[in-house]
Amino acid sequence: MVEIIAISTLIIAISMAFLCIKLVFRKNGRFSSQHIHDSKAMRERGIHCVMDQDREQRTRSRLSINERNN
Repeated sequence: MVEIIAISTLIIAISMAFLCIKLVFRKNGRFSSQHIHDSKAMRERGIHCVMDQDREQRTRSRLSINERNN
């Protein structure tokens, strides 16, 4: 049981070290934002955050017309 905990702790420590390499060795190193609205490529494609898309769909334009399905 102690061996499994020690191995698990070692794996987690190595993973954290790999995650922090960029932060430690680069000047002004930081993780980039993972949000869709911060990605230039996504903005160019017109892809928005799901919350923004939901907000856009919920607001009705005063010029919209109700359609009827026949």
